Amino acid sequence: MAGLTLAGQGWMNNLIVYMIGEYNVKSIDAAQIWNVVNGCVTMFPILGAIIADSFLGCFSVIWISSLISLLGIVLLVLSATLDSLRPPPCDNGSNLCIPPSKLQFAVVYLGMTFATIGAAGTRFTLGTMGADQFNNPKHQGSFFNWFISTLYISSAISSTVIVYVEDNVSWGLGFGLCAVANVVGFAVFMFGSRFYHHVRPQGSPFTGLARVVVAAIRKRKILLSLKSEDDYHRAHDGEATMVASTPTTTFKFLNRAALKTEGDIGPDGSITNLWKLCTLQQVEDLKTLIKLFPLWSTGIFLSTPLAIQSSLATLQALTMDRHLGPHFKIPPGSMLVFIMVSAPLTIILLDQFLYPAWQKITGRFPPPLQRIGIGHVLCVLSMAVSAVVEFRRLKTAQDVSNSIVPMSVFWLVPQLALAGIGEAFHFPGNTALFYQEFPAALKSTATAMVAMFIGIAYYLSTALVGVVRRATGWLPNDINQGRMDHVYWVLFVVGVVNFGYYLVCAWLYKYQGQENVADQSSTSNK
Repeated sequence: MAGLTLAGQGWMNNLIVYMIGEYNVKSIDAAQIWNVVNGCVTMFPILGAIIADSFLGCFSVIWISSLISLLGIVLLVLSATLDSLRPPPCDNGSNLCIPPSKLQFAVVYLGMTFATIGAAGTRFTLGTMGADQFNNPKHQGSFFNWFISTLYISSAISSTVIVYVEDNVSWGLGFGLCAVANVVGFAVFMFGSRFYHHVRPQGSPFTGLARVVVAAIRKRKILLSLKSEDDYHRAHDGEATMVASTPTTTFKFLNRAALKTEGDIGPDGSITNLWKLCTLQQVEDLKTLIKLFPLWSTGIFLSTPLAIQSSLATLQALTMDRHLGPHFKIPPGSMLVFIMVSAPLTIILLDQFLYPAWQKITGRFPPPLQRIGIGHVLCVLSMAVSAVVEFRRLKTAQDVSNSIVPMSVFWLVPQLALAGIGEAFHFPGNTALFYQEFPAALKSTATAMVAMFIGIAYYLSTALVGVVRRATGWLPNDINQGRMDHVYWVLFVVGVVNFGYYLVCAWLYKYQGQENVADQSSTSNK
């Protein structure tokens, strides 16, 4: 995880600067490209998870994706080292810049595509494979904390060391270091293969979920039964499944899919038509996904403001005083390191001190929904701080004619640190929630669901920025002439409304264990 994150984040974190400085792309357009790439990196893991759960398993998906990532980074190295693959340089903002040719765009975009697919295929399948090595949910939760800490710490190193090399030595060497990190990470992973506990894929679980819907519709006119023996509790191959003795009472219309009728069962006890009768486990699995969907959707509107903040913060840094002492100048792409440092530090503090103290006081580990809620609040506060800081930056910019505002780039630190602390709560919280609550056959998909809503958020952020550019004058190419603070206030409002939506969803949701106990109690009372 450390090696592959160094490789992936090493080129992604500085992509805006690379496209502006080496490919003569306008600043807002470069930010949009960055959003699309990050959206793909966080959206594609769901495809890798489905393939891992259904066909190849986590191990195969990880090593194949690692090689695809390496191929993409090699193409980026070529784009940075061969002059024929880049347009002639020009001053930033000049109208005389020569745009890249189709071939030049093709090479750099192909490199991004391969590197993006590779990074996406490994990011959350590694998390699932790691959690599969443990049986205790507490140990799995602790693993996710350290897993995400590794993700952030590696990202922080790439955002400082590798980005500094790219900005001050050469892009070719910087991308070359990414390739080396990819190779080392891949080699270490393969060397440990004989120690891993491998979970074999069981075929596509999504087909079974689709059968539940079809079977329930086909039996919509049949009355439900309160008798447990009327439900089908066995898999279609005759093996018993681990299910509750009775179906849960939520979404009762789906229970018809497991209701046995004449002709559904063959002489050997197997299902005669898989699209007319399903196991009770399949029914409960689909119910679980439906109940989790509202909580999952809140993550989209939580991550959208954060995605926009990340890209706009890089543009802000480009216009601010980035000197640290008389000789050192902070690369603008390195500002996101404050998110990547504050998040793992907070996770370590929580995992080693605050959560154990909470457990001693209350007798239980803080549940995921509480942790996610705290993350919501902190991320909303981060948007408010961003708006205030940007208002000050714009006010300072009015007094100077230079494009560089005499205001330290460290003014951006509080908003980025708040965002990182918020992620330390909601990122591991969401990952643990989905892994804990998702059906057993969908564990890889569970961890990738976090990546999916982050990916959707990046795409949504790209669309929202495009709408703002067309409908307002808040985001011109020269952001000193715009009103980026208004954008941040809009994101603040979006965050507040989404937090209210989250509170309703969390209040209505019952953890699987709680619901099973409630349903069994209700049944016994009857």
